[in-house]
Amino acid sequence: MSQPAVTLAISDAVATVTLNRPDKLNSFTETMHAEMLSIVHQVAADKSVRAVLLTGAGRGFCAGQDLSDPVMRTGPGAADMGDTIDRLYNRLIRAIKMIEAPVVCAVNGVAAGAGANLALACDIVLAARSASFIQAFCKIGLVPDSGGTWFLPRLVGGPRAMALSLLGEKISAEQAQAWGMIWKCLDDDKLMTEAHALAKHLASQPTKILGMIKKALNESWANDLDRQLDLERDLQREASQSADYAEGVAAFMAKRAPHFSGN
Repeated sequence: MSQPAVTLAISDAVATVTLNRPDKLNSFTETMHAEMLSIVHQVAADKSVRAVLLTGAGRGFCAGQDLSDPVMRTGPGAADMGDTIDRLYNRLIRAIKMIEAPVVCAVNGVAAGAGANLALACDIVLAARSASFIQAFCKIGLVPDSGGTWFLPRLVGGPRAMALSLLGEKISAEQAQAWGMIWKCLDDDKLMTEAHALAKHLASQPTKILGMIKKALNESWANDLDRQLDLERDLQREASQSADYAEGVAAFMAKRAPHFSGN
C-alpha cells in the first residue's frame, strides 16, 4: 500500500499536518491536493483541535507543483490551467485561511512556487536556517498563484514583491525574517522543537478569541478605519461575553495562571 501524500496526527489539541512526498520535495499532485483539502476540512471541523502545525517530511517543505503530474501537461489536450488553479490551489488556500485555530507553519527546507505561498498563507511561519523561499513561477512561464501576488506585497512591500516575482531569485530564511516575510528563523535542529512548543502554547490560549484576532487582522486589508473600528467593537462585544474572558480576568485578579477552554 502506498503511503499517504499528507499525514495528520492530533495530540495535545494540536493537529500536525505533514506533506509526505519527501522523494519529490513534497511537490503537489492532484491526488495530494485531494488529501490535503480533506485533512484541512477535517481539522477545521474538529472542535478538539485548538492549533494547527503544518510542515514537510524530509529535506524540503514543498517544491510547489509536480510538473510531471497530468494536470501540468502542455500542448494538445492540455488542461485549462485557470480551472486547475481554481479547483485545486484556490480551494486549498481559502480553506486554510478559514481555519479559526492558529495555524503555524514550520518550513523545514525549500519552499518554492506554490509551496512558498502555502507557507505564507499560514498565521505564524517559522523556518529552518537552511530553508529558502523562491517565487519560481517566472522560470517556467507562469504567474505567481496560491495567493502569492496578495501575500507578498503585504508582507515585504511592493518593490521587493515585484523583484521576487519577476526575477525568481531564491532568498534565505534569514533574509525572509529580516524582510518580515516570516516570523522567525531558527537553527535546523531547533525548528521542530520550537514549532511544536509554539503550537502547543497557542492551543492552551483562548483560541476562540485568537480566531477573532485573526478575523480582525485579515479583514483590515479591505476596511477603512471606520469599518475596522466597527469590526473591533463587534468582536470585542462577543469576546467579552466568552468564558475565556471571564477566566482571564479571574486569573489576573487572583494572581494565578489562567486555564482557558477555547470557549
